[in-house]
Amino acid sequence: MKFYTIGYGGRMPQEFVSLLAEREIQAIVDVRLRPDRSSMGCYSKAKDPAKGIQGLLANAGIQYFSMVELGILFMDSEDWAEPYRRLLELAGALLTERLSRIPQPFCLLCAEKRVADCHRRLIAEYLVARGRQVEHLE
Repeated sequence: MKFYTIGYGGRMPQEFVSLLAEREIQAIVDVRLRPDRSSMGCYSKAKDPAKGIQGLLANAGIQYFSMVELGILFMDSEDWAEPYRRLLELAGALLTERLSRIPQPFCLLCAEKRVADCHRRLIAEYLVARGRQVEHLE
């Protein structure tokens, strides 16, 4: 099964939604540790689900799921990738278990526009090693 990843950084909301709609993505899985914070307010998880990222996606018919358990715990570390990779090796099955209940195809969401700069790349690598296919939307 194929899934996608995307970063909203530097994207206008309409461009963001268009990229998702073109691929008929059914659900966004927000893998930010703090989805309530964003430099661009339209990508924040608001208290009112009609606003922020949830409202933006709902208007496009895309479901929203927050999975803070996949957030980057090591962002204050210069070498965050290695401890995050080890975390996935040790607890990846538990951390990614909820993905099996998400409508397909889904798209992992984080802030970094380039997947090379983001922990969603490591989540994708973990899932690919277990038989999934990925396309990074950049």
